[in-house]
Amino acid sequence: MSLEIEEISIQQHFEEVIASEDKLKIQEFLNHQNISDVAELIYENEEYETQIMGHLSIHRAASVFKILELSNQKRIIKNLPAFTTAELLNALPADDRTAFLSELPSSAVRELVKALNPDERKITLSLLGYPEGSVGRLMTPDYVYVYENDSVEDVLNTIRKYAKNSETIDVIYVINEHGEFLDDIRIKDFIMATPDKKVNELMDGRAITLFAEDDQEVANEAFKMNNRVALPVVSKTNKLLGIVTIDDVLWVANEEFSEDIQKIGGTEALDEPYLEMPLFKLFKKRIGWLVVLFLGEMLTATAMGFFEDEISKAVVLVLFIPLIISSGGNTGSQASTLIIQAMAVGEITIANWWRVMRREIIQGLMLGAVLGLIGFIRVIIWANILHGVYGTHEVLIAFTVGFSLLGVVLWGTLTGSMLPIILKKLGADPAVSSAPFVATLVDVTGLIIYFSFAYTFLKGVLL
Repeated sequence: MSLEIEEISIQQHFEEVIASEDKLKIQEFLNHQNISDVAELIYENEEYETQIMGHLSIHRAASVFKILELSNQKRIIKNLPAFTTAELLNALPADDRTAFLSELPSSAVRELVKALNPDERKITLSLLGYPEGSVGRLMTPDYVYVYENDSVEDVLNTIRKYAKNSETIDVIYVINEHGEFLDDIRIKDFIMATPDKKVNELMDGRAITLFAEDDQEVANEAFKMNNRVALPVVSKTNKLLGIVTIDDVLWVANEEFSEDIQKIGGTEALDEPYLEMPLFKLFKKRIGWLVVLFLGEMLTATAMGFFEDEISKAVVLVLFIPLIISSGGNTGSQASTLIIQAMAVGEITIANWWRVMRREIIQGLMLGAVLGLIGFIRVIIWANILHGVYGTHEVLIAFTVGFSLLGVVLWGTLTGSMLPIILKKLGADPAVSSAPFVATLVDVTGLIIYFSFAYTFLKGVLL
């Protein structure tokens, strides 16, 4: 409750100072707010977003800018005066600037890069030269490094001289005279050591490194498995190129999660906020998979046509088709979602395929047995309540439904769990084996399983 009151007071205070049109008053108000509060003010007052950014000190403006949504960033850069835009871009950390420019058309990037000072331009073009989605796009050259033969006193002097512009000083990086990475050492180790102690005496050789060409998912996994706030990035020849900080990896993880959720829902990943995306572009993102799924569902009609004779002889079988195929589709979607999530967080790898299959066979049998038993009992009870609703062979029909549910659920579980692993093995994104795709696949095969059991139990009776 107190937080809500505080937010209201900040908003009301902002409305008062902005209405005053007193530039000094507006600037003083904004510069006394937390960075996150300023970002919230921008979201709630988008008509004033450029004015808000223009009244902030340039370093606070850069801190706010880098946590804003892309749509807000684009509008701000478009509406700010050219001189302020140049100041803001130069003040941004290299990794955040690169992340922003990566989302813009090449023509816009060319114009904005011209606004950078020579040193920042060189750094930015270097980072943009790495493949999209690579660790190189995330890294920053703003870090503190020392040499292995430096003393602790030398290190502390280096920190005092260069740490102001560093992304983080929690960790200090050690290189040799050739620029090759040797180790990273926490700053607390330097603080606790005697001034005459040498850096190589504090090294333990247990550093974790990333390659600039690595996928960003590799960085995500490395941070998850190691208690680090930053990791060094090296070249193939072990030259220290930069560092990646955990805040950048958290942004990447959030984007990857959003993309996976969209793919699981049966659409291509959106590269812009939903409300900002042009309607036709959104249509193109969605129509592809819908067409594929539609064509897949047409196979269901083909399968039913194949069993047309059986259906004409025992029309009662049609009553249970929605029950059978939906049970298989639901089970397959459930299994697919579980496995994709487990793979995304590193709980499952391709090498675990047999363990997954074994577990899902057992799960499929257990789940199928429960649903099959419920289906069997339902048919028997309904037949006794409404006499003759299923003819005179309700027990055989009940067995058909029960065993069909067992088979379809088992198949759905296996399909949903194995398809993501197979796609990963083939180098594709497991998220594309989305719930709708698995459900469509199981629909078609579910009919075959159902009518196969029907033929087994009802041959010579209804068929």
